[in-house]
Amino acid sequence: MNEPSKAHLAAAKKILRYIKGTKGYGILFKAEDDNKLKGFTDNDWARCIDDRKSTSNYMFQLLGSKSISWSSKKQATVALSSS
Repeated sequence: MNEPSKAHLAAAKKILRYIKGTKGYGILFKAEDDNKLKGFTDNDWARCIDDRKSTSNYMFQLLGSKSISWSSKKQATVALSSS
C-alpha cells in the first residue's frame, strides 16, 4: 500500500478484532461423511452486452452439495482472444 490512511488502519483493526472474536469458530465434519472435494469452473465470453466483458466463476463443494467457497467476477478488461 503506497499511502495508508487512518481509514485503512481503522479497517485493519476491525478485521483483527473480528478474527480475535471468532478464532474458536470452525466447521465439524463427521467421520462417516463422504469427504470428497469437488471443484467447478465456468467462464463466459463477452456476455455482458453493455461492456462486452467476460465473467469467471468457480465453486468448491465438500460432502456432496455443501458449497464451501464460490466466486463470480467480471473481468476488468475486455478479452480480445480466448487463447
